[in-house]
Amino acid sequence: MGKTGAFTDDNGRDDYFAVYRETMTQGPPPAAVLDIETSFGTTRVYRHGGSGPPIVLLHGLLAGAPSCAPFWAPLSAGHTVYTLDILGEGGHSVQTEPITSHAERAHCLDEVLDALHLTGVHLVGMSSGGWQATNYALHHPARLATLTLLDPTTVTANFSFGALRQGLLLKLFPYEWRWRRFFQWAAGQDISGDPAVRLVRALTRVYRPAVPFQTCPPEAELRAMEVPTLAIFSGRSAVHDSATAAARARAWLPRSEVEVWPDLGHYFSPADFRRMVERVLHFVDVVQA
Repeated sequence: MGKTGAFTDDNGRDDYFAVYRETMTQGPPPAAVLDIETSFGTTRVYRHGGSGPPIVLLHGLLAGAPSCAPFWAPLSAGHTVYTLDILGEGGHSVQTEPITSHAERAHCLDEVLDALHLTGVHLVGMSSGGWQATNYALHHPARLATLTLLDPTTVTANFSFGALRQGLLLKLFPYEWRWRRFFQWAAGQDISGDPAVRLVRALTRVYRPAVPFQTCPPEAELRAMEVPTLAIFSGRSAVHDSATAAARARAWLPRSEVEVWPDLGHYFSPADFRRMVERVLHFVDVVQA
């Protein structure tokens, strides 16, 4: 049997979920908490709002559903918003079977959306969640109305050398000072006190993820994708070459609106979230009209 994502320390697990609960308070409480059974385990889903077209939020790597909290109140005013703890990346989702391919990752998400009886989905992914969203759109486009990618990693450009170097250093030297340096490098400022950052750090201490490494989809597959797509790239992103990523997105995604926000980094401030909400809702409204 292959590996599955799992917690490795019970005491540390308790500490992680304390930070998880704290980070959840950055947004309104959910209207419903759902645990959806799939072929690969149970996926935790939070629902905000109760009417309007569905928006599904996919968080960044190991960031958990609470990292999406700044989106919940403004998006749920006119939409039903669903936020997942992505299976295999901690949170309250529990992986019981190995996920061995990108197709299986997409199938797992499709099982969740099917169980929720969702169609016409507006799928929004941040960072590696943007890769997850794109991977889903390539395998199951019929369920989607739109796709929104917020500084997505490994969709049209690989990780930068700096990002790969930082990842290697963290693997070799997983100390607190190294993590602080990593977050400062990624954001261009000290963000160690941010609740979402504290949540990621708490998880990396006590969780062993077991999902396939994300890689850029083939150009031909992206060129054939017909889902209306909004892609926003961070001009100051350290994790990839945003200019190259944006240029390729414009050339390869046939039904896309692609923007580079010059002052945006890979870390999103409260003001960044507010601006993104406005842009996402405008895009969704135009496509639905």
